Amino acid sequence: MADDDSGGGESEHPLPPDVSYDEKKMLLHKLDSLSLLLYTFLLTLTVVTIWLFKHRRVAFIHETGLAIIYGLVIGAIIRYGVHDDYQVSRLAVKPVNPQKMHDQLSKGGPPDQLYLRSKGEVEIEEYHNKTWVYDFKGEVKDAKESEIDEKTTFDPEIFFNILLPPIIFHAGYAMKKKYFFRNIGSIFTFAFIGTAISTFTVGGIMHGVTRIVPNLSNVTFIDNLHFGALISATDPVTVIAIFTDLNVDVNLHALVFGESVLNDAVAIVFVEALKDYEENVATCITTAQNNCDYNMWHLIKAILDFFGIFGASFLVGSLMGCITALLTKFTHIRAHPLLESTLFVLMSYSTFLLAEVFELTGIVAVLFCGICQAHYTYNNLSRESKDSTKHFFDLLNFMAENFIFSYIGVSMFTFPKHHFDVVYISGAFVAIFIGRFLNVYPLSAILNVGRTVRISGSIQHMMMFSGLRGAIAFALAIRNTVSESRQMILSTTLLIVIVTVIVNGGSTLTMLNWLGVPTGVLEDQAESDPIVNSPLHGGYQSVEEGQAGGSGGGENGSVGSGPSQQQRPEKSWLALQWAGIDNKLFKPLLTHSNPTLMDTLPNRCLPIGRIFTSREQLLNHPMMQDKEGTSSGDLDSAAFTSVADTVPLGQGASLKGAQGHI
Repeated sequence: MADDDSGGGESEHPLPPDVSYDEKKMLLHKLDSLSLLLYTFLLTLTVVTIWLFKHRRVAFIHETGLAIIYGLVIGAIIRYGVHDDYQVSRLAVKPVNPQKMHDQLSKGGPPDQLYLRSKGEVEIEEYHNKTWVYDFKGEVKDAKESEIDEKTTFDPEIFFNILLPPIIFHAGYAMKKKYFFRNIGSIFTFAFIGTAISTFTVGGIMHGVTRIVPNLSNVTFIDNLHFGALISATDPVTVIAIFTDLNVDVNLHALVFGESVLNDAVAIVFVEALKDYEENVATCITTAQNNCDYNMWHLIKAILDFFGIFGASFLVGSLMGCITALLTKFTHIRAHPLLESTLFVLMSYSTFLLAEVFELTGIVAVLFCGICQAHYTYNNLSRESKDSTKHFFDLLNFMAENFIFSYIGVSMFTFPKHHFDVVYISGAFVAIFIGRFLNVYPLSAILNVGRTVRISGSIQHMMMFSGLRGAIAFALAIRNTVSESRQMILSTTLLIVIVTVIVNGGSTLTMLNWLGVPTGVLEDQAESDPIVNSPLHGGYQSVEEGQAGGSGGGENGSVGSGPSQQQRPEKSWLALQWAGIDNKLFKPLLTHSNPTLMDTLPNRCLPIGRIFTSREQLLNHPMMQDKEGTSSGDLDSAAFTSVADTVPLGQGASLKGAQGHI
């Protein structure tokens, strides 16, 4: 039922309904196109400027910082320089049945849809007895925005469902696994324990700030803990890019990159666990149950939720990666590279959606799917698909990342519900510094007790400096801006992201030189081998090995200011244990590498091993290689006979029997 009109006026001679509807849709389409053109222009400007900076060897600002700066400029122009001729028409309405609205709000919150019905008293005959439906968009309060402001503000779900998955997948797919797994214990310590320390440190300090300042008393402890979790997600994309360009110490690169990748996943799961905790407490209060206060059981349940969500998401991602590896191994789809690459992309993205459907964390799932795809599936792909998938995800990662940073700059001016509080912002900067300090230095001291290659003071200082905030923190903050406290958290997060990316990212090179961190470090030739070397590991190649093989210069070239010898850490106990299982079971099962499962499994499991051994594995088996001078066309039963005479008892017969598979 209409109450009053707060929108634009009506013309004396209204257009027919169908014409009016078409005009409104055309206008909305025009504004959508303008919004997309705006961000396309921002990305184009960023790319051209990046080329200019690289050409002129300007290193004081990175592409992400450029994207933010350009976004800030465009956002300011939209806010203060663009006057939209078309203002959004609004109509205040009230429910026909107030009691029904009260029941809806008390049980399920705001309705998903509203029906606006015009009755016979409407003077325009064409609109008699019409009903229009409107979808729920969220609370607007007293926000005033033009149509162009509204169109430049995207649905937060776009970030989580479209932009973040390729960024996170690329982090796993392009990971340099050698030093990642050599430092796996330290990386897990920083990512899990360090993120927990940072979350509760920031949350605790901010809770103290909100209790001291009277006008912040509406911010709850859970709100502060939520802020602590999302702001603990580091995103040192600027620093990592400079590390890669300068070939910094490989241990520093592995620690900073590995921590950032995993701690993003941990922070997201923290936020999800806190959201579940809030829902449980709210349900308890709504149903008028006793003992709804915070207690130990709630804490234990939240911890179990955290590990349950993370573990289940890990399994989903790993399982989907393994299924893709099996499909590419046994279907011979590599004969059609276009279909092969399409299957690879679809299976990778469906991992994210599958985890979200089961109310898990798709970001964690797609991260570990990327790691499995790089470790197993990549080995099965054709050369064309290896190149196309690598370049495709490089491109997606670059565009999605820079789009998000451009949007961060634009939304600083166009987001309609900003709430800046000087005390909260100042406290947040102090809190994240203390949280990062307690994350890096105490844990490094503890880890150095058991490390053969110590985390030096310069590396610790650089890790402290590399705690930039970025896309993940922003995406988590913008996902829920209903309450005033969450709006303040978003505004504070935006400022922290902008300052850390521009200031820290822009001074990375200066900090590296000041700390004396080694640059121009080259990986030794042995690092092209798997973590646990095997004389029979033919036919296996990972993503980084494929890149090294195609780089032309090899690893013996000279890069940087002068090659420096790196300290190579010993393989961690966890890496050794995993690599042993991987070489004996998973690589023979999921790739075309040797030894095969018929070599590694017990004799009683030979029938299973034969089923999961591909034709390529048999042809490339060392025992199947004919003597020099024998042509490939002469590979017949005589070759199988020689194999039966040379392999261990029980396996020769199985290889002879495997001839039927060829």
